[in-house]
Amino acid sequence: MSLVKIEGLGVSLGGQPVLHHVDLDLIRGEIVTIVGPNGSGKSTLLRTILGAIRPDKGKITRAPGLTIGYVPQILQVDKALPLSVRTFLDLPKKVSNAQAKDALDRVGAADLSRRQLRDLSGGQMQRVLLARAVIGKPDLLLLDEATQGLDQQGSAEFYRLIEELRRDMGCAILMVSHELHVVMAASDRVICLNGHVCCHGTPEHVASAPEYRALFGSGTQGALALYRHEHDHAHTHEHDH
Repeated sequence: MSLVKIEGLGVSLGGQPVLHHVDLDLIRGEIVTIVGPNGSGKSTLLRTILGAIRPDKGKITRAPGLTIGYVPQILQVDKALPLSVRTFLDLPKKVSNAQAKDALDRVGAADLSRRQLRDLSGGQMQRVLLARAVIGKPDLLLLDEATQGLDQQGSAEFYRLIEELRRDMGCAILMVSHELHVVMAASDRVICLNGHVCCHGTPEHVASAPEYRALFGSGTQGALALYRHEHDHAHTHEHDH
């Protein structure tokens, strides 16, 4: 069943067209990643799905009762502000201690509850933002460049966590990412966006599409080769056991 169906979407910001003729169908349980150059409308698309931006054209159909969790691109915390992780989880509306504990447990951040936000590392902060996004056990999780500022190991751990959440909660995940090699490993479908959908499909299909190569160069073929190698490697090991 479709959680969100977008047909012929057009969005302008400040009189400038940002998105045009975008079609997208999000199904429960799949991980879909949006890639595209800067200014291609990736964050705008996420915020339109959220309902924060009103489209000029087209139609967005959301499943009845759809709940969405959102992890923004970056959250600046005022260093002078005393705000514990537990209090932060009460924004914008209070949650029970059981809900807060469950969300922190899910993202492997159970020990952070009493810590101050301003003292957290980048990776810890991302987990806390993710905990806040999954409190209501959403049907759809939107992640906007959620691994920005994390090192490679931090990113890999974060994507593993995303796959666990998808498995445990059965939600759909739509994420924006610039880490092409990781996207290829972690996504069921990739959408290449540049104001409109240039190409979409499985990671292999998109990586070999001329439209994708025109935007990202053929260097990303190397990323896919690496992904294939690691993937095959992982499978060979599985067969060994």
